[in-house]
Amino acid sequence: MKSFAHWLASPWRRSAVAALAGALPVFAFPAPSLWWFAYVALVPLIVLIRAAPTGRRAAYDGWCGGFGYLLAVHHWLLPSLHVFIFLIAVLLGALWAPWGWLVRRLLGGAPGPGRGLAALVVLPSGWLAIELVRSWQGLGGPWAMLGSSQWQVGPALRLASVGGVWLLSFLVVAVNVSVAVLASVRESRVPAVAGLVATAAATSAAWVWSPRPDVDGRVRIAVVQPGVVDGSASGDKRFEREERLTRQLAGRDVDLIVWGESSVGFDLGDRPDLARRIAALSRETGVDILVNVDARRSDKPGIYKSSVLVGPDGPTGDRYDKMRLVPFGEYIPFRSVLGWATSVGKAAGEDRRRGTEQVVMNVGHGLRIGPMVCFESAFPDMSRHLAEDGAEVLIAQSATSTFQHSWAPEQHASIAALRAAETGRPMVHATLTGVSAVYGPGGQRIGSWLGTDASSSQVYDIPLAHGVTPYVRYGDWPVHAALLVLAAWCASEGARAVRLRRPGPEPHVPPARTVRESPARPGR
Repeated sequence: MKSFAHWLASPWRRSAVAALAGALPVFAFPAPSLWWFAYVALVPLIVLIRAAPTGRRAAYDGWCGGFGYLLAVHHWLLPSLHVFIFLIAVLLGALWAPWGWLVRRLLGGAPGPGRGLAALVVLPSGWLAIELVRSWQGLGGPWAMLGSSQWQVGPALRLASVGGVWLLSFLVVAVNVSVAVLASVRESRVPAVAGLVATAAATSAAWVWSPRPDVDGRVRIAVVQPGVVDGSASGDKRFEREERLTRQLAGRDVDLIVWGESSVGFDLGDRPDLARRIAALSRETGVDILVNVDARRSDKPGIYKSSVLVGPDGPTGDRYDKMRLVPFGEYIPFRSVLGWATSVGKAAGEDRRRGTEQVVMNVGHGLRIGPMVCFESAFPDMSRHLAEDGAEVLIAQSATSTFQHSWAPEQHASIAALRAAETGRPMVHATLTGVSAVYGPGGQRIGSWLGTDASSSQVYDIPLAHGVTPYVRYGDWPVHAALLVLAAWCASEGARAVRLRRPGPEPHVPPARTVRESPARPGR
C-alpha cells in the first residue's frame, strides 16, 4: 500500500489514475448497460480524492476525473470531432474541480459523523450543480447524466416521475458516497449506513406512494426505419425505401406513421412531387405521416430540421422546427474563431437555423403528439413542457447513422425511457438506421428495439395515460434543493471562517505589585 502511495506521488501518474477512475461510470450506460455498477463506479475516484495531500491537488483530481468521465461517455464522437473531443473534455472537466475540493474538505483526514452526514447531502448536490451547468445546450446538452443509467430499473423509473433524472443522479451519487465512506472512513460509518437506509426508504416510498399514470386508452403507432443507405443519390434511394416500407402498413389499422430524422432531404415546398407521394401514402394507409425534413426552406432563408405532418391532402400545416442544435454537428459555436473545425472533422459546413417554440400537433383519430428532433430528447424540460401543453404521445425523430458502430444508438434510445417515466406519457424514438424504441407511460419498454441492422416497419400497440406526474407539476425541484443545500453549506463555512478569524478576549494580566505587596501606581 505504501509503495502504491509512493507511486501516486507523481502528479502525472495521479492525474492518469484520476482520469481512469472518472471514466468507470461509462459501463453503467448502454451498450454494456451494467446499471448496478453506477452505484459503486464513483467510489475509486472519491477514495482517491479524499486522500489528496492538499485542497489544490484534490481539485486537480476532480478535474481529471471529470475529463475521464466526459471523454468516456462521449468517446463515440472521436471520429467526428477528432482533437476537439479532448479539448471539450478538458474545458468541461473543470466543472468537477470544485467538487473534488468538496470531497477532500468533507471526507479528508478522519472526519467525524457530522462531516460524514454533511457529505451525503453536499456532495450529491455538488454533482447536480455540475450536471445543471453542462446541461446547457451550448455546452453540449445533458447527455449521459448519471441518473439516466437507470433507464431499465423499475423503482428508479418511479423515482423519475417524482423528481426526474435529477433525483436519480442525486441518489446514485449519495449511494457512492456512502459506500466510499464505509470502505475508507471508519469514523463516519454510522451516517454512511444511515444514508444507504434513507436511499432505500425513499425508493420504497416512491414505489408505494407516487401516483401511477391512469391508462385509459391505446393507440397504434408505426415506426419506419429504412436502415443504412449508401452511395450516390442516397437521399432518393432512402425515400424510395421509406415508401416501400410504409406501403406495407396498409390495412394494419395504425393511428400514426413516424419516419426518422432527415428522412426527407428536400423541402416539400420546393419538391411538390415528394409531397404528393407522401400524401398518396397517407391515403393508402389511412393515417397521417410524420416526416422530418432536413433542407433549405423555400419560404425563409436558411437550413432547418423540421418535423412535418403530412395527411391525405398533403402537408397539414403542422410543423416543428428544431430548437436545440448539436454544437459542431449542426452549427459551430463562434464560427468566426472555430470555423477551421470543418477542415479536421465532420463539423457543420453551414449553421442550421433554430425554431422558436415547441409545437403540439393534432393528428388523425384525435391524437395529440409532441415532436422533438434528435438529441432534444435528452433535455428533460422539453418533454415536460410538451406534456404540460397536452401532448398524449412524445415523439423523437433521430438519426445516428454517423455513429452506427458505436455505443451511441443504444445510449440515445435508452434516454426515451426516462422522458416517458418523468412525464407519464409514452414515447416513440424513431430513427433512420437504429436503434428505434418505444416506451409506455411508466418508462417500460413496449415491443422490441429495431437494431442498427434492421430495415423494416414496425407497429407498436401503445397504452395512453393521463394525469400529471409530480415531476411535470413541480419541475426540477431536486436541482433547486441542491442549490439551496450548497448555498447553506457555503454560508455555514463562511460563518465558521469568520469565527476562527475573530480575535478572542485579551488574557487577564494581574497588576504589578511593589516590594510592599501593594499594587503599583504608575506615575508615582
